[in-house]
Amino acid sequence: MSSTETVCVKILLGQQAHAFARQFAIEQTKSQKGKQIYLNTLAVYAVHNYLKCLHIDTALEESDSWHPLKRVLFDVADLVLPNIGKLECRPVQPGETAISLPPEVMENRIGYVAVQFSEHLNEAQLLGFVKTVTNSAASEQIPLVSLKPFSFLFDCIPDTVALPALSANQIRVNLNQWFENLFENSWMPLKEVFGSIDDKKFALRTVSPSNRGSVERAKIIDMELRFGKEPLVLLVAIAPCLEDKLEILVQLHPMGDKTYLGSNVRMKLLSESGENIQEVVSRSNDNFIQLKRFRGYSGEGFNIQVSNGDFTIKEAFVI
Repeated sequence: MSSTETVCVKILLGQQAHAFARQFAIEQTKSQKGKQIYLNTLAVYAVHNYLKCLHIDTALEESDSWHPLKRVLFDVADLVLPNIGKLECRPVQPGETAISLPPEVMENRIGYVAVQFSEHLNEAQLLGFVKTVTNSAASEQIPLVSLKPFSFLFDCIPDTVALPALSANQIRVNLNQWFENLFENSWMPLKEVFGSIDDKKFALRTVSPSNRGSVERAKIIDMELRFGKEPLVLLVAIAPCLEDKLEILVQLHPMGDKTYLGSNVRMKLLSESGENIQEVVSRSNDNFIQLKRFRGYSGEGFNIQVSNGDFTIKEAFVI
């Protein structure tokens, strides 16, 4: 199967990604080297961000691409996966039909990911994956059409390394900690997930008109790797209501530039014991679905369950 036969993974490049890229690029005296490092940094950060959403550990600081001297001396875009190895994230600009592997990245890699940028560098696509190549030539050209789907990366991960289960999340998200700016890695600011925030689209000016200080976070639910379906975004907003109560709003959105969710995507609010409290089902022309706003007491738990065909994921929360 070539990369043209599978859904490409799209990642929005937010302020944090460009902040790293600018910081590393301005250290260079030559503009061409600065541009190379800028694109390499964006490519690495896009893959890091995507794997973070899948609860797969990465170590940016241990990568050569994050090392001040090594990124100057070499053309590297590696991302360290602890206990697994180095994944090379090669940038692809619009119009390019292959990725080039410089000599310094031809060894000590578990594989290569092609990362293509949009014209304005605000979005990246993970076009596909190829395993380690062995070639004595000075460089290697890998045509994009020969890439495998990104999910083939998991075939390179040893059985001794536990992969996360995408069907359920065993960690309860503590919502009260959000007011203290304490967030789980997979719950990100809306701008990192959506790029720009349209209040009319998200209807999240505040969770409750009478309250200020609301907090909103979003999590990417990826279904392409195992079920061939488009990623979705679960969005949760909270605001203090009474002394020991929170008001909570939950929405489900399509990922990236997709306009509609599609039909029969289900989202349920379940009690801690699994009782179905409320449910909403998408129609073909829904650009998002939303549970009715609800309130909960401090210490109370609940679950949000999302289903799309054979795929079901449950997120556990505590107030």
